[in-house]
Amino acid sequence: MPLIALGINHRTASLDIRERVAFAPDQMIVSLQRGREASGADNLAILSTCNRTELYATGSVEHSALLAWMVDHHQLPADALDGNYYVLEGDTAVQHMMKVASGLDSMVLGEPQILGQMKSSYAVAQKAGTADGLLSQVFQGVFAIAKRVRSETAIGQNPVSVAYAAVSLAQRIFSSMKEVSALLIGAGETVELLARHLREQGVGEIIVANRTLARAQEMAEIFSAEAILLSDIPEHLHRADIVISSTASQLPILGKGAVESALKRRRHRPIFMVDIAVPRDIEPQVAQLDDVYLYTVDDLKEVIEANLRHREDAAGQAETIISQGVSNWRSQLRGQQAVGTIRAFRDKLGAMRDVELDKALASVAQGQPAEQVLRQLAHGLTNKFLHLPTTRLKRAGEQGDSDYMNWTRDLFDLPAAGEISSDSHSQESVRQGAGPNVAAANTDTKKRDKQ
Repeated sequence: MPLIALGINHRTASLDIRERVAFAPDQMIVSLQRGREASGADNLAILSTCNRTELYATGSVEHSALLAWMVDHHQLPADALDGNYYVLEGDTAVQHMMKVASGLDSMVLGEPQILGQMKSSYAVAQKAGTADGLLSQVFQGVFAIAKRVRSETAIGQNPVSVAYAAVSLAQRIFSSMKEVSALLIGAGETVELLARHLREQGVGEIIVANRTLARAQEMAEIFSAEAILLSDIPEHLHRADIVISSTASQLPILGKGAVESALKRRRHRPIFMVDIAVPRDIEPQVAQLDDVYLYTVDDLKEVIEANLRHREDAAGQAETIISQGVSNWRSQLRGQQAVGTIRAFRDKLGAMRDVELDKALASVAQGQPAEQVLRQLAHGLTNKFLHLPTTRLKRAGEQGDSDYMNWTRDLFDLPAAGEISSDSHSQESVRQGAGPNVAAANTDTKKRDKQ
């Protein structure tokens, strides 16, 4: 199957490398169109999250062409991704996509956000015109299996995600969340999930900072929070005991200088920070400051691993569903591939039928008896339909190729070889491409013609 999945994830590459190949959301449509053209793929979709960047392509495309384009697109050295990327093809690629969509390949086993992110990547590819045909069918199959995994297993029970892990880590540091103020930077799904978890844990105050104030205000209304612009963060940073950032910015939002100023105003009361964005929103140098505890997505692994145990049993059930999904997908694809052969077969027989029907209609127009014309039509159709198959069967028999014989018996529900009559008349009829009844009918017609 001409399907390739090429990518890097949290298992194969460090955060430094992952953020260098992250695709900017506002440039995704252009990236997809250029990537398809540069690689020679028929269709292309890109999944880019904090933990992975994956390219899904169909057609006669080599993974080396996809890799070369990705490296060139991000202006990286030719060997920048050596040893960090993986390539999967055909059924293995489909299985991998199903695991990703179901949350089985995530840093947090079973986390639900990845399905929405994959659906978004498909929707953007559709908008770009790069997700038609086979790739579209693959995505639909992947989404169907992910839905089954969610509904038939406990993989999605007990909220476990990067956002949940971040809040869990904060709870370890603060004995009570009631007196804590949290600043959330960004207003996407991850930040919304963070706000929900913080409210569930009784956090005292939430401030939402976003590039557009309207979106921040929408979230603020939901969670009884305060909305500010990104540009206002320096004025409010000193109020935050917890800072969690998750934006799609290509440049850092928080620098060392702004955090130093906030610490002075806080009289050096500690700030707990979690940067779960890729590329990073908080400059790494901030971690050098006293009274700042800065964690990245990679630092959350310990918390995440402790939560994995709750979902491991469900993961085994999910693997079974995915295996069934891959098998069903393979069968469906083979069935689709047979459609072309079936259509060609029907077209060819239809063309033969039309030729014989035209002859019959001409005979009727000339006044020949209807019964005679019908018998001639039946005889002509039988000869036309059976001439090539019987020729090929005879040749196969001479060459000792029993597969031809077995397939024919199966296709037409014929008796086993030992049950077929050796009547010489029947053998002669087969050689002529007509059954005994048709041959007899033709003989009767000739007798009437003589009379």
